[in-house]
Amino acid sequence: MSTSAALRAAVTPEGVMAHPDELRAIADDNDGTRASGTPGYAASKDYVVSKLKAAGYSPTVRAFDFPFYRQLETATFDVTAPTAASYVDGTDFALMTYSGSGDATGTVRAVDLNPGGTSTSGCEAADFTGFTSGNIAPVRRGSCAFAIKVVNARDAGASAVIVMNTNPGAPAFGGTLGSPVGTVPSLGTSYAIGSSLADGGTAHIVASTESEIRQTRNVHADTKTGERETTVHAGAHLDSVVAGPGINDNGSGSAALLEVAEQIATTKTPNRIRFSWWGAEELGLLGSNHYINDLAANKPSMLKKTALYLNFDMVGSPNYALFVYDGDNSAFPVGPGAAQGPEGSGAIEKLFHDYFGSQDLPSAETPFSGRSDYGPFIAKGIPAGGLFTGAEGVKTPSQGRAVRRRRRRLLRLLLPRCLRHDRQRQRRRDRLQLRRDGARRAHLRQLPQLAQ
Repeated sequence: MSTSAALRAAVTPEGVMAHPDELRAIADDNDGTRASGTPGYAASKDYVVSKLKAAGYSPTVRAFDFPFYRQLETATFDVTAPTAASYVDGTDFALMTYSGSGDATGTVRAVDLNPGGTSTSGCEAADFTGFTSGNIAPVRRGSCAFAIKVVNARDAGASAVIVMNTNPGAPAFGGTLGSPVGTVPSLGTSYAIGSSLADGGTAHIVASTESEIRQTRNVHADTKTGERETTVHAGAHLDSVVAGPGINDNGSGSAALLEVAEQIATTKTPNRIRFSWWGAEELGLLGSNHYINDLAANKPSMLKKTALYLNFDMVGSPNYALFVYDGDNSAFPVGPGAAQGPEGSGAIEKLFHDYFGSQDLPSAETPFSGRSDYGPFIAKGIPAGGLFTGAEGVKTPSQGRAVRRRRRRLLRLLLPRCLRHDRQRQRRRDRLQLRRDGARRAHLRQLPQLAQ
């Protein structure tokens, strides 16, 4: 307990917040992004490694290949027949992730759309029998992966692929091809727009993307002390999305983890602690999956020594709630939106809730939804837990009231301190001004003597 108290005192808000400032500066110097596969991520990795080395660690950096994707410019989709229309990227259609680049103008030749009925549109190469090379191919969503439809269309000579949504009224959507197989422009659109091309027409589609295999890296650092047979593993993903600097998601988790690692570096720990900063989380937990799969294939004994995993993803939201992963599935029973917490996960959850309760901080549960790097660990039966402050969700009324109560308590606590600090600062200014005035008067008294 004394060690815990000392560590909690050593980990300061100022220490944590210094790191997001540096990560933001890195993004600002690198086209506003720290996404894996970009110079911004490489610089973020170098920053973490330098801080770990300065703290006395011997960090390891593990490279792996991954499918990189970035849309460079707003795509265009214009139809000139049967009825002229210009559609808006992000509203009427969206490029598929891993869409290829290109400028395609051609005849629209629908492929087994069968609006209103069932269809395996584009799922078999035979669907494209008689397809004219250079035509644009509308296909219908469903029955097989988008990548299969796009590859079949590409192999048949399609210059672009339009994937229409499945049912009447279904909106435009953006899917993924999973990897850089889409060497032609590929987009998803609504059922209505797709149906309007069922009988053919002409269209012009332009896409500018980067879609290729690149290399990125995970960073790991182990404490020098602690039982090697039971490793406590804590991780946070280091990458941002392509579209931004990722300071909450997940510079916040990366920063908190780094500050803890720095402050615990000289502490004698009962168990080895492994800290990890994951790459390519934003493209599907690729860094943590690579780590787990590599251990399973090449170091299964190390996998068995992992006693638990703690995940810190988005822990610095300005509109926060204090969420703890629901390790015992008491709030989120196993189902489509919640995975089973391996045995021991409930104890991790309780530890976090108990601590927040001891600090008069309201906390709630968040499910193991599979959206962060705990996923590969719980899939191997490793107990997991961690913290989260929310993303696109909306607070419940009770959560909003709890946060407002906490803010009022903090204001009552901090306002006297702030006022006292202001008074002390003003007194220091007054004393400094008095010294200056005294020195000025003494100087003026000396002037007549100097003139003689």
